[in-house]
Amino acid sequence: MKKIIATVGPSLLYKTPINKIHNQSYIYRINGAHGTIQEIESHIKEIRKQQSDAKILMDLPGNKIRTTNVEDYIKIEEGENFTLNFNQLNYSTFFKHIKVGDIIWANDSIFKFKLLKKDLEKAQFTFLSYSTGKLQNNKGMHVRGIHEEIPFLFEKDKKLINLANKYHLDYIGLSFVRNKKDIQLAKELIENSTIISKVETLSAVNNLDEILEEVEHILIDRGDLSTEVGLNNIPTYQKFIIDKATFYNKKVFLATQFLKTMEINPIPTIAETIDLYNSLKSGIYGLQLSEETAIGNYPELCLDVINKQIKNIKEEYIR
Repeated sequence: MKKIIATVGPSLLYKTPINKIHNQSYIYRINGAHGTIQEIESHIKEIRKQQSDAKILMDLPGNKIRTTNVEDYIKIEEGENFTLNFNQLNYSTFFKHIKVGDIIWANDSIFKFKLLKKDLEKAQFTFLSYSTGKLQNNKGMHVRGIHEEIPFLFEKDKKLINLANKYHLDYIGLSFVRNKKDIQLAKELIENSTIISKVETLSAVNNLDEILEEVEHILIDRGDLSTEVGLNNIPTYQKFIIDKATFYNKKVFLATQFLKTMEINPIPTIAETIDLYNSLKSGIYGLQLSEETAIGNYPELCLDVINKQIKNIKEEYIR
């Protein structure tokens, strides 16, 4: 049975109760990057209240650099400069790890910036934007290779692990794993939850063999991985990771933008349908929906689309 990780949020859980759509193949994901510890604890309680036997995944934010203390948004224009204060990023010493000329990918590679200046006296960065849009709070800021220099677990990760231990959650997702040492560090803190090691850095790909020795489950985050390896290379990396993991009889989840347009529209595109079909037939154990169910307009329809595709594939084999 294919597993579906459905991310909870304002849409699924609060507008659409999970007891209305529940299926034994579903795992309910809490994105630890969003909300306070108290808010996340309330999500756990609400899931258990609505569906006492629900499987829950606590997805740790990891050492991803994110915008913080941003009121409303920062308007950015292609070819224009903009500033960010050091305290508008969630890692206080980020300035030590970035140098003038570095390229930054933000908001799942939607935005691209170049660092022009870091003013230690004003505690401020100046960036040149190659994109136009609105940079909002809690958006990822990615510099290729920088995760090697940053601690694996931030304080919030440790608090979320404690929360997962307290409520005996079924799964914990480890973000931005680089090698087996990161997993071993997390294992010292995790009591009973099954670990899902996310493959979203080039280091994780290069150290995939040793990572697979440590865990039974991995998840390929195609969004964050694309900022490391380049968007055009994602299909090649996806196949490589799946093939290696399944060779070792490990369980693989796939994530990112399966039904992106269904955040707004009630039906998927042809391209999304084909990607979903090919992914489900590639040997994966399951897949993850993120914004589609967390904030999208049609969480129930998204799950229906996947379940129908799973059923169609089963019937192919029967025929």
